[in-house]
Amino acid sequence: MNQPLRHGTKLASALAALLVVLTACGGGNGKGDQASSSPSSAAASPQASPAASAEQVTIEYWQYEFPAKVELIDELIQEFQTLHPNVIVKQTNFPYDQYSQKVATLVPAGKGPDVINLYYGWLPQYVASGYLQPLPEDAFPPAQIESDYYPLVSAAKLDGAYYAIPTAVRTLALFYNKDLFAKAQIAEPPATWEELVDAAKKLTEKDAKGQFVVEGFAWEPGAQLHHWFRDGLLPQAGAQDLSDDRRKVLWDESPAGLEAFQYLLDFAITHETGINGFYNDDINAFKTGHAALNIDGSFRLGALKNDAPDLVYGIAPLPSYKEKSAPASFWANAIPKNVQGAKLEAAKEFLKFLTSKEVQEKWVERVGELPAQKAVGSQDKYVNDEKLGPFIRQLDNSKAHFFIDENQERTLIVNATNEVLLNNVPVEQAFKELVAKTQKIYDDYWAKQDKK
Repeated sequence: MNQPLRHGTKLASALAALLVVLTACGGGNGKGDQASSSPSSAAASPQASPAASAEQVTIEYWQYEFPAKVELIDELIQEFQTLHPNVIVKQTNFPYDQYSQKVATLVPAGKGPDVINLYYGWLPQYVASGYLQPLPEDAFPPAQIESDYYPLVSAAKLDGAYYAIPTAVRTLALFYNKDLFAKAQIAEPPATWEELVDAAKKLTEKDAKGQFVVEGFAWEPGAQLHHWFRDGLLPQAGAQDLSDDRRKVLWDESPAGLEAFQYLLDFAITHETGINGFYNDDINAFKTGHAALNIDGSFRLGALKNDAPDLVYGIAPLPSYKEKSAPASFWANAIPKNVQGAKLEAAKEFLKFLTSKEVQEKWVERVGELPAQKAVGSQDKYVNDEKLGPFIRQLDNSKAHFFIDENQERTLIVNATNEVLLNNVPVEQAFKELVAKTQKIYDDYWAKQDKK
């Protein structure tokens, strides 16, 4: 698995098998109201790990129903139990749309998991609700986390403690249709804000009635563009996202914030190179050849391979401006608050196993998400890969926004863009209201925390 890329046909075939990982924080594709469980018996092994408990202990792992992840965890459980024959790991899965409800109901009652997989944007609510305990520092020293992981891991640190650790991460890059680029006689993908605008204009095609035939730039704020705004455009323009204590929204502290918001909107209102809902959404528009440029994540690679096998496309880093910055997000593993004793020791060992180099490599090749640790992600076989490389190379400049409520914060940005497009509200006013409404989410959250 450590062979260089020139011998890496295994990686190429693995990419061909990637499944769709859902946009933003993901989504479920399971059906029914019942949880599914995959218990595994302890594997026979003549040697037990020194850290294994003297008596057999059973722990439970929860994640949402996503086939590639469920299958891989089942295999990893068998590997782990070979190393830790006194530990039995049971995997339980719920449909995505039921996941948080199950956590809220069962974890406080002491009926939840011993290790839980969750979207990092849920962490503030989970910690505030008392669902999680800080990661034990004897197993996960904070200094080592900050040394080993890409900068985005800081989003898992609350009140001075890390509450979760990622196995794999996601970032965004620029997808471009090579056939449409050739038709427009554009030799290279855009590397700057100005080049992105110029390319989008040249690539846009409309019919005699002025209706889009091809979007030069797929414009869907509710998909990935709201992430691009916060952790891409804002810092690239020189603006800050949040104060160091995460209490104050700083988007309007300098003209750079409004400049970033205006840039996002101009693709729709000034340049007219894309519009919300064309061909249903940006994903469908791109894979059917009706969008020349689209900002999306590495989790889209498998879907394009399966759904659009004849699409000729490339990946480039996000165009930059005054600074370089790319949005990042991750699913992470954590330990619920009520896990103690032998179960806690077993949970720590399982969590260390899930964050090992070997497991992170399997996650890349089987699921399509990127390595969370710098030493893993910087390997030649990933950095030099035609499709994965542009994502990997951005991770050193990646940022993961500290969400109080991911759904509400996304909706506010979508609503602000709609105010401009549909209700002719001036961009400056829409931006001012967006900042104020976002700030209220943070004020309400911190007011509750301060009363505890």
